[in-house]
Amino acid sequence: MAVKKSNKLAQAAVLKQILKRCSSLGRKQGGGYDEESLPLDVPKGHFAVYVGENRSRFIVPISILTHPEFQSLLRRAEEEFGFDHEMGLTLPCDEVVFRSLTSMIR
Repeated sequence: MAVKKSNKLAQAAVLKQILKRCSSLGRKQGGGYDEESLPLDVPKGHFAVYVGENRSRFIVPISILTHPEFQSLLRRAEEEFGFDHEMGLTLPCDEVVFRSLTSMIR
């Protein structure tokens, strides 16, 4: 039982790091951002991810972060790209697969 709780705390910390990173992108880029440095085209409760070979941008709800399949994708993203880079949250996933995944879990 203690292992499960510890794992959930670790997951929560990673999710907070991801959200903080996604919401801080505007501070580095300028233009098209509100007074809180958030992109104007990203509604509250959502964040942007970049997917596929062409790094297509998708706006997804933060509720998706708790879904096991999306968390698996986040772990792969951390292994492949890390979370500390200028591009934003980049996911190692084909665009067609990502669209299919998000349509199933929304």
